[in-house]
Amino acid sequence: MQIQEQMKQGVHIQHPLEPLTSEEITKAVAILREKQNVSSTARFAQVVLQEPLKEVVLNYQAGDPIDREAFIIILDNATEKTYEAVVSITNEEVVSWEHIPDVQPGFMLDEFEECERAVKNNPEYQAALLKRGVTNPDLVMIDPWSAGYFNVEEDEGKRVARALAWVRKFPNDNGYAYPLTGLIAVVDLNKMEVMRIEDYAVKPLPPLDGNYTPETADSIELRKDLKPLEIIQPEGPGFEVDGHHIRWQKWDFRFSFTPREGLVLHTIGYEDKGKIRPILYRASLAEMVVPYAEASDMHNRQNAFDAGEYGMGQLANSLTLGCDCLGEIRYFDAVMTDSRGNIKTIPNAICLHEEDYGVAWKHTDWRTEEVEVRRSRRLVISFFATVANYDYGFFWSFYQDGTMEMEVKLTGMLNTGALDEGEKPKYGTMIAPQLNAPFHQHFFNFRLDTQLDGTNNSVVEINTVPETRGEHNPYHNAFHIEAKTFKTEQEAQRIMDLASQRTWKIINPNSLNAVGQPVGYKIMPGENCLPFAYDDSSLIKRAGFIKNHLHVTKFDRDEMYASGKYPNQHKGGDGLTKYAQANRNIENEDIVVWYTMGHHHITRPEDWPVMPTAYINFQLKPVGFFDRNPALDLPRPTPKSCHTKAGSSCQH
Repeated sequence: MQIQEQMKQGVHIQHPLEPLTSEEITKAVAILREKQNVSSTARFAQVVLQEPLKEVVLNYQAGDPIDREAFIIILDNATEKTYEAVVSITNEEVVSWEHIPDVQPGFMLDEFEECERAVKNNPEYQAALLKRGVTNPDLVMIDPWSAGYFNVEEDEGKRVARALAWVRKFPNDNGYAYPLTGLIAVVDLNKMEVMRIEDYAVKPLPPLDGNYTPETADSIELRKDLKPLEIIQPEGPGFEVDGHHIRWQKWDFRFSFTPREGLVLHTIGYEDKGKIRPILYRASLAEMVVPYAEASDMHNRQNAFDAGEYGMGQLANSLTLGCDCLGEIRYFDAVMTDSRGNIKTIPNAICLHEEDYGVAWKHTDWRTEEVEVRRSRRLVISFFATVANYDYGFFWSFYQDGTMEMEVKLTGMLNTGALDEGEKPKYGTMIAPQLNAPFHQHFFNFRLDTQLDGTNNSVVEINTVPETRGEHNPYHNAFHIEAKTFKTEQEAQRIMDLASQRTWKIINPNSLNAVGQPVGYKIMPGENCLPFAYDDSSLIKRAGFIKNHLHVTKFDRDEMYASGKYPNQHKGGDGLTKYAQANRNIENEDIVVWYTMGHHHITRPEDWPVMPTAYINFQLKPVGFFDRNPALDLPRPTPKSCHTKAGSSCQH
């Protein structure tokens, strides 16, 4: 049964990390407009909670007074200036107002729609469409792509988008089947004017459609043998929710949602021996970069920073029971603003539910023929976002044995380009006649503000090595591990190594387990890759962090994003690469672990017209954090015991 959970507005704020309510956002915007005399040409790029200092949060006791502040980014289209403000909602005053020179905030959804109108209404663009046989601009799809930074003199100092286009044959058609390759409109988003038309060549439209719904694709005959699969919890879900505070199976954490990061987790802990032991203070998506492999004029500048340039949170979907989520679901809305400071609510943006996850642990004693089995379940909190053609799901899972997991699900539509008849693509795959899907990669960087049994932590690299030859290794089969604790930020820029089964363990050297070892959590990588761009490329200058899978930095509350605060059109050299240049001490300090995982997409015909979901993940697994298996206390499955003789039936 579906359980609707609306974010209550105007309720008493119970914790310093509770996200801003719609009433608080409205109040913060009004205070800033009045006190700072904000122009009518100003856009609100972001209005979020100004998170209190870490020590304030960690020392908070129920009932303590809470000061509420909003952090606001303003872009004034008329003056083309960007400002940052902190507004005290509690005291109804502007705490700070600062002009931030030479930066561009990320795109706002309103700009997408306005950009499309500006392009379609441009006479030169309309003439370019006619040259391609397109007579109805209403059927043209405009995707505003970030311009990046490629030292184009005409673009310097301007807020620029590069508008790529496709065309539909009818309103519900899949336009990505018909790319208008060779045609790009470069738009000044402050003035909402087309600066220039880049017309490289007229490519013919591919001959086949790419429709995928029963209403638009006659060739799709739906399967008739799919039987109902129902997930029921007669006694309701096992989690407890109080505002944005969640408790489940010894896990205890908070969550929030921002326009840039999307889902954010806070103060994650696990109950052990009667107390909640902290593990992470904050966990979030710190950047997402999608570089394309094409060298052609049409595609060679496609290096999207989907979080920093577009905002994964503002692009979140409204989820639907039975489609996006199954079972006993608790939904939460996401509350933010549009670019004019008006409240924008995404209903059901966040999904919370439990899942069965097979066998938690099992052993058969072959001597006594006794079998003990325990079922595993996990708690999943997630959201989905659509960035033009691509769809991304972000799923944080919590397991009963103390493991955490982040899994990204990649689906949606390939970015496409047209081919001349007989042309064979070098940097992509022909997925349909005369339709090219360029190769590309997806890099996800996650910021993990660690807090294992306290704020002072370290990171250890562990490599497995073969034992040396000699009498001590008579059959030449022995191996052991070598461990090194990182002392500085420069030491802690590392890549994976399959040959040594390299892993990284976060430890607290001040907290020892039952056998006298520092308590720890290990990063368990899943799929990964490295970039192919050269160091002098625009991509690596702006996203140098993707060259390493691991970074560790000393905590600084202003260092939140792997690409820096303002990656849009930034020349490079900011963000995580810059943070680590300080080479601060990170041993037994308040540290942040940054993990980057990459999906290497060599496109294939089976990805068209909609991609089957690809999965990429990493886990945080306890290693010496507990004295023994923390899931030993799981009850035997019901209704009948799974304490059986081997070979007998095990009923559930």
